Amino acid sequence: MSQFYQIHPENPQARLIRNAVDIIHNGGVLVYPTDSGYALGCHIGDKTALDRIRRIRKLDDKHNFTLVCRDLSEIATYAKVNNTSYRLLRHTTPGAYTFILQATSEVPRRLMHPKRKTVGLRVPDNAIAAALLADLGEPLMSVTLIMPGDEFPLTDPYDIRETLEHEVDLVIDGGYCGMEPTTVVDLADDRPVILRAGKGDVTPFES
Repeated sequence: MSQFYQIHPENPQARLIRNAVDIIHNGGVLVYPTDSGYALGCHIGDKTALDRIRRIRKLDDKHNFTLVCRDLSEIATYAKVNNTSYRLLRHTTPGAYTFILQATSEVPRRLMHPKRKTVGLRVPDNAIAAALLADLGEPLMSVTLIMPGDEFPLTDPYDIRETLEHEVDLVIDGGYCGMEPTTVVDLADDRPVILRAGKGDVTPFES
């Protein structure tokens, strides 16, 4: 049976955030809000928790997870960022974007694209996610909460609790946070490539 925390979407309660981070450190899988819907997350180095998320979503080994970071400087620890990409990231983070970048050696190999050695990273504009990441001190390994066979992600915390209460360790109720996916931008090469237009404004990446 998972725990269920109701956390204020603008002023997250520090005690509940600390408890959530303890669950992450202890190998837990959680559902948490972002600026583009709810997501499943776990500790970056926890293969067992990662495999649990794969089972929940019925994902194969080729599915790319995203590293959810607290800020631009943390992105630079896990990805190679040139001057052009840095300027773009500075203007669009935090926000509803997922960026594909060349991974550094800090990224576990199982999270990289097997051929391109890239990784997805994002900095969500959500107070609860930001508080979790600040307390955790490192990225969350994350994937959108959309159940196998469903066209759209789950958006209601009580529906999420009912669906996943025996599959995850914690569900954070942060209220309704939308269901439009992030905009995905490939910054691994010289020119930005918009792979998916979503919630984030694509204008900064169009030339």
